[in-house]
Amino acid sequence: MAEYLEPKILYAGDSAVIVEFGDSIDMKTNAKVQQLRRYIECAQLGGIVEMVPTYRSLAVYFDPVEVEYVGPFFERLKILAQKTKGEISEGGLTIVIPVCYGGEFGPDMGNVVSHTGLTEEEIIRRHTAPDYYCYMLGFTPGFSYLGGMDETLATPRLKEPRKVIPAGSVGIAGKQTGIYPIESPGGWQLIGRTPLRLFDPEGEPPFLIDAGMWVRFQSIAKEEYDEIAAKVAAREYKPEIFPKSGEAE
Repeated sequence: MAEYLEPKILYAGDSAVIVEFGDSIDMKTNAKVQQLRRYIECAQLGGIVEMVPTYRSLAVYFDPVEVEYVGPFFERLKILAQKTKGEISEGGLTIVIPVCYGGEFGPDMGNVVSHTGLTEEEIIRRHTAPDYYCYMLGFTPGFSYLGGMDETLATPRLKEPRKVIPAGSVGIAGKQTGIYPIESPGGWQLIGRTPLRLFDPEGEPPFLIDAGMWVRFQSIAKEEYDEIAAKVAAREYKPEIFPKSGEAE
């Protein structure tokens, strides 16, 4: 389990190429994925339809009609991939995600309390303390895989997953934490909920959180939750987003 000395570039059918940087989950490998994504955007390579970053690779989808000669396109990607250095920095954007913890929005908070031996107040304090790095999106539209949770909060998934979890629910599964962007089944331990809309098919962009961003959870009361929810429904709420090295205005 390690970072590759040279990136591996693989064909994935007639309209996609996958660039792999390693076979482990770590910040350095993922930094290369994000760097290549930015390099490709700056290079403005013609014919690219979409780029999908994962923990350790970048899938590049292209229009096979517009990219008539795949060989030169493949070589250009290889050159850009070899330029990545995997530098870990505090750069990037941070988004503040307000969360109402416990109560009706955190039905599994009691499970986390029992498993960890911590009080609800301490769980909230530790869950909101770090900034979480978003490695990738997946599972459902906009579901962010976040790294950086305090391991003292680790709690196993539910033995029997729920058939329906409300959109915006914040949960813990093992050493991971995340937010359900849409109503869906799931087995994570729910400790709170955000009134923000993480996936909006009519939005531009449709995802509130993107791979390479940082997430900062902020504890709010039920009254503030209701206020923000009303503004979100009216499309009047603007989330706090600022450079990682700075602070929210």
